[in-house]
Amino acid sequence: MNRRTHLRIRRAHRYLGLLTGIQFIFWTLGGLYFSWSDIDEIHGDFQRKAPANFSSQMPLASPAQVLAQLPQADSVKSVRLVEVLGEPVYQVVYFASHQGEAIPQTQLAVAQAGTLRGSLTEREAVQMARNSFSEEVEVQQVEYLTAGQVGKHHEYRESPLPAYAVTMQHPTNTTVYVASERGEVTKFRNNKWRMFDFLWMLHTMDYQGRDNFGNLLLRLFSVVGMVTILSGFVLYFVSSKGNRRKAAAGTTRPGVIR
Repeated sequence: MNRRTHLRIRRAHRYLGLLTGIQFIFWTLGGLYFSWSDIDEIHGDFQRKAPANFSSQMPLASPAQVLAQLPQADSVKSVRLVEVLGEPVYQVVYFASHQGEAIPQTQLAVAQAGTLRGSLTEREAVQMARNSFSEEVEVQQVEYLTAGQVGKHHEYRESPLPAYAVTMQHPTNTTVYVASERGEVTKFRNNKWRMFDFLWMLHTMDYQGRDNFGNLLLRLFSVVGMVTILSGFVLYFVSSKGNRRKAAAGTTRPGVIR
């Protein structure tokens, strides 16, 4: 390989390394954090009490009695028994038509009486958040979240809304999210999760919504990264002592007269 080609490979490797080097650092930092972290701590499982179970002998109204009170329901997705402050409550998820479109709706009902009940109040949501926490803590802040307040980068993205965000006075700065219409605690978010989420965004290179692992930018950098690595191998080969001696011998070898 002549000197000009060698210099071209070296220059290409240098610029490709500059282009991809910072992203390689992000990938490595993210990989280190992911592999050295306890996923249960990131999810906040260690702070969350196990949900209560109800007696199988407990008298309950028929779910059909609840559904009969929902004439707007075109179809039913699920009927679940959830616990709201120690009481059994039916959580009914159904679809209702609106302007030709099926819109998902959620209705709570008192399971023992079969009567409909409203969404959780702030007081109920705060008490449920405190009851679900493994330690006795004070509440630092309460925020009511609707669809317009939760963007693609919010830590509660793609989760049931509306919801109460109950932040605890705790070293982990944990926020417990309680979906008001569903009547249940849905997410725990702490500082470890927030660091994980930030590094995950850098890892996936999805700066729009964080969770798209097949975005164009990531694919492009993956290809460029592979080219950078391959150019490094080629550069090592052409720069090896044996190849340099052969190149030097080729330039000083006397010409052969035929």
